[in-house]
Amino acid sequence: MKRIIVACGSGVATSNVAAEKLRNLLREQGYHNVDVRAVDIKSLEAEAKVADLLVSITPYAIRDKELPIPSINGIPLLTGVGTADVIQQIKQILKL
Repeated sequence: MKRIIVACGSGVATSNVAAEKLRNLLREQGYHNVDVRAVDIKSLEAEAKVADLLVSITPYAIRDKELPIPSINGIPLLTGVGTADVIQQIKQILKL
């Protein structure tokens, strides 16, 4: 099982919306072995230790942080512009 964390400032609103959209898009493409979780910045470093990828909704979520996993910009999951590119990046990074 691959694990993706989606981070925003509070871990409540935008990260949950983006995580739900990402979860649905992956399932629609047949990827049921991916766990997508919304997290806040405060728990980001701990969550990154057990995750395979960070999808960041806010640029400051990853600023000045040394994380052991790759990260990508998740704003397209909120705007709808470039969503296919985000999914393609995720599939490449996670080797899905």
